[in-house]
Amino acid sequence: MKIKFQGNPLTLEGQQLQMHDSLPDFEVVKNDLSVLSSQDTSGVRIFLTVPSLDTPVCETEVITFSKLIADMPNVNVYVISMDLPFAQTRWCGAQGIKNIHTVSDHRFRSFAMASGTLIKELGLLTRAAIVVDKDDIVLHVEYLEEITNQPNYDEILKFAKAIA
Repeated sequence: MKIKFQGNPLTLEGQQLQMHDSLPDFEVVKNDLSVLSSQDTSGVRIFLTVPSLDTPVCETEVITFSKLIADMPNVNVYVISMDLPFAQTRWCGAQGIKNIHTVSDHRFRSFAMASGTLIKELGLLTRAAIVVDKDDIVLHVEYLEEITNQPNYDEILKFAKAIA
């Protein structure tokens, strides 16, 4: 799949997910440097991949999701980036984010390859949103063609609310 960053074409690596796929196995690093695997997640989940929390577009996205899911305790949101866990912890603390899990794919690139979100030319993750039900089935997936755009919040939440 081809995506763009400020109009410049880039290439995604890995296996893009489709609706009705099973959530693939992955391992990412939590903020305490321990490993989180796909088996450690459960229930209704929204996985958001972003290039870096320290950019305005990503910051807006994560803060917006934090507000939108405040009244959805049965939905777990995981924001995955290549940012180091220390940077993620610092960023969440500075923004007061407590209801979203930030995890890093810097060590394994496991989620990136399992979800087709690795930008070949940059070594970062593209902007994507994946909604998964309690049975590990992908119910919604959105890969943004232009990674500086925001995802469709209403569409993502519509799927999450329908199964929460």
